[in-house]
Amino acid sequence: MFELLNEMWSFAFMRRAFVATTVLSVSVAPVGAFLVLRRLALAGEAMAHAITPGVVIGFVTAGLSVTSLLVGGLIAGIGVASLAALLAAKTILRRDASLASLYLIALAAGIFILSAAGSAVPLKSFLFGSILGIDDASLILLGGVATVTLVSFAVLLRPLIVSTCDPVFFESQTRRPWLVEQGFMLLLVLNLLAAFKTLGTLMAVGLMILPATAARYWAGTITGQLALGFVFALLSCWIGLTLSYLLPETPSGPAIVLVAGGVFLLSVLLGPLGFGGRLRGPSKTKAKAETKTSAVAYTHPHGRTQ
Repeated sequence: MFELLNEMWSFAFMRRAFVATTVLSVSVAPVGAFLVLRRLALAGEAMAHAITPGVVIGFVTAGLSVTSLLVGGLIAGIGVASLAALLAAKTILRRDASLASLYLIALAAGIFILSAAGSAVPLKSFLFGSILGIDDASLILLGGVATVTLVSFAVLLRPLIVSTCDPVFFESQTRRPWLVEQGFMLLLVLNLLAAFKTLGTLMAVGLMILPATAARYWAGTITGQLALGFVFALLSCWIGLTLSYLLPETPSGPAIVLVAGGVFLLSVLLGPLGFGGRLRGPSKTKAKAETKTSAVAYTHPHGRTQ
């Protein structure tokens, strides 16, 4: 085992891949946890498709520049998220229907632009990942996004918890509740863009959602879900990279997501809030978890429990 680790660590591209996935796990874990808690898991998939036209336009106009792809994807993602929120607030459509409609349009536009611009095979590495070929610019981007994400969650954690568990109370106590929603969506877009060079915008959603849903079967508190989500994401990345090293024909991105899927299935079967908990006593386990979650989520800013 140690010989295998030493052998992998002797290659610079493997060291960079392990560092990149570690930083990525730190960044996507809190985003994925709140996507699951806020029942927006499918919104993450939608936003991954929504940034496609921006990434494609950035590639067509400026080539493989990380800056151009970042700016293009950021503009597309923020534009779709903002327009979906506007349609939900001003029209009869709900937010999920608005987001689904807009991301389908964005995805079709991206494919059309890509086809009209001719062959763009290198772009596939951004859509499906190229973690073993990650460069300095991508590592800097990952580090920057992780820093912004952690600092933002330090500020937004309490508002996110309250708005997730009691949105009516949150809206009654806040003048601009939409700022929290849009700030969270901005962090989602940033993390999707940071991951497009490592796992690709499509595979990155798997690393966000699968560890978070797996953690939900083990932890009854929000802090527990955040911690376990990070641990599961990190283990998925490291085991997936090891498998792709041992099996050279196996792509790293899908290997990481498949390992995360295996962790999810084991959590469903063995977790105290999954089938394992039901066999040991469903009502008691579920009630205990709900009590813990409520105690964390409904704490008033002045210390009173709602």
